[in-house]
Amino acid sequence: MADATFDIVSKVDKMEADNAVNQARKEVEQRYDFKNVGASVEWSGEKVLLKANTEERVKAVLDVLESKFIKRGITLRSLDEGEPYASGKEFRLEVGLKNGIDSENAKKISKIIRDEAPKSVKSQIQGDELRVSSKSRDDLQATMALLKGKDLDVALQFVNFR
Repeated sequence: MADATFDIVSKVDKMEADNAVNQARKEVEQRYDFKNVGASVEWSGEKVLLKANTEERVKAVLDVLESKFIKRGITLRSLDEGEPYASGKEFRLEVGLKNGIDSENAKKISKIIRDEAPKSVKSQIQGDELRVSSKSRDDLQATMALLKGKDLDVALQFVNFR
């Protein structure tokens, strides 16, 4: 019998992220406490650029953006927030989206699987994702539950379960 496998990935749905950014932009434009402070939310390449006239206002705009991401089902672990910085008369904050599992986190996940998962489960790193295989589907499901219970730095999705 062939091995059962699944892949562990960390990806953000671009359409959901775009919808969250648009909702945050609309709310910032509408809210009274953001009037006349130059607050805005917009895409800047692959990052979301937040602007306002004070550091506190930029952080308030970030709170609005985070709440929209949560409502759209995107975990905050997939956000890469920078620090607010001054740019002329305004403060800016760049928020990136993490896609893929970096090698350091992939090694951590692989070590967790090796140490704590059932012995029949094997994992291998393939670029920015991990392939997990075993003869038993039950062992794979136990491994998924184990990883969901861990507090990791990346948002994990389990795909291609075969």
